[in-house]
Amino acid sequence: MSAMADQRSGAVVEQLRERIRQLQAAPRSYLATLRTGVEEVDALLPSGGFPLGQAVELCGEAASGRTSLALRAVAAAHREHRLCAWVDGPKELYPPAAAAMGVDLSRLLIIRPKEPSQLAWTAVQLARSGAFACVVLDLNQGLAAGASGGRSSGVRLSLAEGKKLADAAFRGGSLLLLLSSPSAPADGVTRMRTESLGPEGLSVEVVRSRQGGLGTRAELPWSSLYPALGPEGEESVLLAGELPTGKELVPDFYRGRSWEQRNGCGILGQRPGRDAGMPSMGSVLKTGTAPR
Repeated sequence: MSAMADQRSGAVVEQLRERIRQLQAAPRSYLATLRTGVEEVDALLPSGGFPLGQAVELCGEAASGRTSLALRAVAAAHREHRLCAWVDGPKELYPPAAAAMGVDLSRLLIIRPKEPSQLAWTAVQLARSGAFACVVLDLNQGLAAGASGGRSSGVRLSLAEGKKLADAAFRGGSLLLLLSSPSAPADGVTRMRTESLGPEGLSVEVVRSRQGGLGTRAELPWSSLYPALGPEGEESVLLAGELPTGKELVPDFYRGRSWEQRNGCGILGQRPGRDAGMPSMGSVLKTGTAPR
């Protein structure tokens, strides 16, 4: 019996060795750059796209194309079957629109910290983990009324926070994209400025880079970012295909809130004494039963 067990063990070990040799000989997929697929933008950087292991800042006003460029980079990582994370400061990321640009929602972790002070810390932990090929940190806070004249504002990072983010991207080997506004620029290694040119399109310029390409600028039509747009750019529909409806809008990882299940759903649950009127004493005397 012992001899037969030894033979079986030896056969298993040999099979494992052969399997290891096959895995070592197989071609490995090494990902060093995320290409957006927009040739004009990828050509601005010496690496031919967004390099992994670095922090890149996309700085621009609202509706300047900065978020769309980040979504194109995330979609590129998903085509390589990699995971991505999105730290949503303004809490405005719309999953159906992201999916229409090629983002695989099952491979995207969306985090919405409660406090702006938690944004940088969250991105550092995600990038340093090495589990995500691309981590997007959206530092914008929507439209600031009054003082800023309607321009978008954002969270201003300190110099120490910028260095921590760059170090986390380097150690984790992931691309860290910082979405910022001109009023609150970040401290990315490479800074690219996006600007809307109106109906004609947008411009992307490299304003800071340690790899070269400083001052290079490209102008491109909106249709290069949004394939659903016609060549004239006159269509307002930016989503390719049909919009999901009903339960399809809710991702699989959605967790229902407790108050939605308690006593009905909110004010539609008709809770006596709070959302609906109490029954009259006359109705109680006629039926002889108290309301439950």
